[in-house]
Amino acid sequence: MLKNLGEALRGAFRKIANAPFVDKELIQEVVRDVQRALISGDVNVKLVLEISKRIEKRALEEKPLPGMSSRDHVIKILYEEISSILGKGRELPLKKQKIMMVGLYGQGKTTTCGKIAKYFQKRGLKVAMIAADVHRPAAYEQLKQIGEKIGVPVLGGDDAINVVKRGMENFAKYDVIIVDTAGRHALEKELIEEMKEISKVLNPDEKILVMDASIGQQAGRQAKAFNDAIGITGVILTKMDGSAKGGGALSAVAETGAPIIYIGTGEQIDDFEKFDAKRFLSRLLGMGDLLTLIEKVEEVAEEKEIGETAKKIMSGKFTLLDMYEQMEVVTKMGPFQKIADLLPFGRTFKDEEIIATQEKLKKFRVIMDSMTKKELEEPSIINSSRIKRIARGAGVEQKDVKELIRQYNISKKMMKSLSNKKMQAKLLRQLGMKM
Repeated sequence: MLKNLGEALRGAFRKIANAPFVDKELIQEVVRDVQRALISGDVNVKLVLEISKRIEKRALEEKPLPGMSSRDHVIKILYEEISSILGKGRELPLKKQKIMMVGLYGQGKTTTCGKIAKYFQKRGLKVAMIAADVHRPAAYEQLKQIGEKIGVPVLGGDDAINVVKRGMENFAKYDVIIVDTAGRHALEKELIEEMKEISKVLNPDEKILVMDASIGQQAGRQAKAFNDAIGITGVILTKMDGSAKGGGALSAVAETGAPIIYIGTGEQIDDFEKFDAKRFLSRLLGMGDLLTLIEKVEEVAEEKEIGETAKKIMSGKFTLLDMYEQMEVVTKMGPFQKIADLLPFGRTFKDEEIIATQEKLKKFRVIMDSMTKKELEEPSIINSSRIKRIARGAGVEQKDVKELIRQYNISKKMMKSLSNKKMQAKLLRQLGMKM
């Protein structure tokens, strides 16, 4: 995601962090680096110049907070000012509501309807969808297939207004009703009138504009046009996983004042996350995003399971079975590249290293599938004859089994370091438990 922009910004931050002292010349040099980085990331030139002036003025005139070095002070200013141009996100509330999805053709609106449906469904709400795009061939079929995949009912029809009316009656007992509306190649009068009619009948709590991030700075004009037409309450940017123009789209939308609520980060139904400018920038700078990582873990693992594993770790009882369960959680979270982006310095991993790690995790799981329950629960009993049998059953070499055991022993040693009582109390408090 915006790899080049991230690398360029990291270079500017490193220049400050590694400087023996901070003076006017260094600040001006770093500001020029930031300018080049943002312009290469498709951010509007006028906006880049404005932020550059603010950074330079603050860095030269503001005094560091007590106990803060001049280097850290400038880094703080850079972080605050760059995140400010990405806008303020907001999150959809977890309550009973009607959501109207709007946008032009080919922006990923129908797929995004499914992503939002799954998002609410995972949080315990009962969701239904209405296919009000009666113009595009197979629009209803596409939404229906998505609905079947995630277990969400979908209603379709030949007339947009009538299908919305019927849907509201049929799904009256549902918590969240999501309406997929028609798009056009441009925001024409006919489309505006249809959106207004649907809005009048539906009386939605949210009117969400879906846009493809690859349109870059044009996203700002589109957001303004839709907002002027029907008054949007939020924006979702799709295809943020591979767009070089993502920075332009984010900053352009932020300029309109329309809150960016979520971003699509891939084609899968779970490739979807809430947008937070500071978290996003933290990832770009290779500082990771541990809050999002924790949220993803919570989504794929039961709270009870997390608590039980934590208690085992605290007591020093960490087995291969526990390691297997942890690896399953990691696998469910998606491609390792996306997980690596959430880890501090995760962006420093080379693509081949990430691929190798993913393959190693797969191999380890196959090896553990060849072990007996007793071996998983008591790894200390695994001797040379057992290694030979396990390797033969898994279709791997004996050295691969030994590598797994070596990794397990390293993990166990790390877990034992958590024996400190204060550390245990802190971690358990975060999990809502007591010692």
